Amino acid sequence: MTLAATVRVARGGVTVDLDVEVADGEVLAVLGPNGAGKSTFLRVLAGLLPPDGGRVTVDGEVWDDVAAGVHRPAHGRLLGMVFQDHLLFPHLTVVDNVAFGLRTRGARKAAARTAAAAWLDRVGLAELGDRRPGRLSGGQAQRAALARALVGDPAVLLLDEPLSALDARTRLAVRAELRRHLGDYAGSTVLVTHDPVDAMALADRVVVVEEGRVVQAGTPADVSRHPRTDYVARLVGLALLPGTGEGTTVRLDGGGAVAVAEEAAGPVFVAVRPESVALFPARPQGSPRNVWPLRLVSATPHGATVRCELDGEVPLVADVTATAFAELGLAPGTAVWAAVKASEVAVYAR
Repeated sequence: MTLAATVRVARGGVTVDLDVEVADGEVLAVLGPNGAGKSTFLRVLAGLLPPDGGRVTVDGEVWDDVAAGVHRPAHGRLLGMVFQDHLLFPHLTVVDNVAFGLRTRGARKAAARTAAAAWLDRVGLAELGDRRPGRLSGGQAQRAALARALVGDPAVLLLDEPLSALDARTRLAVRAELRRHLGDYAGSTVLVTHDPVDAMALADRVVVVEEGRVVQAGTPADVSRHPRTDYVARLVGLALLPGTGEGTTVRLDGGGAVAVAEEAAGPVFVAVRPESVALFPARPQGSPRNVWPLRLVSATPHGATVRCELDGEVPLVADVTATAFAELGLAPGTAVWAAVKASEVAVYAR
């Protein structure tokens, strides 16, 4: 049931050009900003949008082959799909919603409802099968949508921003449950999301897409530790600074220099985590190796801290407590000094 897709499609001013493979039992997250082409790619896999070029196969079975004139419609593809807002039929009961796909494939009503009831039990909705979708909470509706997607034992499972419409508490619970079901699923899963937490928590591999192209791919840990674009760095909360290594100094492409603990040579990235940046109203005493005068551009509450965007010779992001923020008298435009230990700076090849 391995999915292999080489897809080229122009849509809404963006040309999507992606080449991915997803193995049996693997979850691939396609992560990227709005308008990057993620949902367009998913629609091609689902058979809802014919590609302009390329080929899609599942376990060697051709679903799309533009050169050969092959396009299998959505109803002919053995797949399940979970949409952002679940899209349950309002006039059907929950159990009949889950059974719908089986019925369209020719299953008898009793058999389809029995299979649907079993899946509702697996997702914790056994007592709600006779309800209409309008009487479900957002989390319950998304669980029902997941049951509907998996009840037919699909070869491919497609998840289009499946948690984005849920509130924070519900998302946490549904994410944990979704992770459990994905762990038991034998087919290939493609998760489209703009939320790095969903990608990191649910996926075995992550493909980052910007303007229709893959800009980075790897395990969630590798992508978060070694971002290769400013978009990825900001997703995981890092300041990413390209430069050239000269021993224990990196000369930044944009000017300025950063001291690092390990020797580096040639084109590199420097990455600094917000919690590694200390802010001072005046130049700190002593001889720290990395000290720069910067200016606060913006400040945003971020959990128990305030995330500060800083601009200057070496642009950074800093997390400070609300108390420290007030004591420093910070406001947009405030001049501050930032210090970072060389041992707290990550450096890796470009």
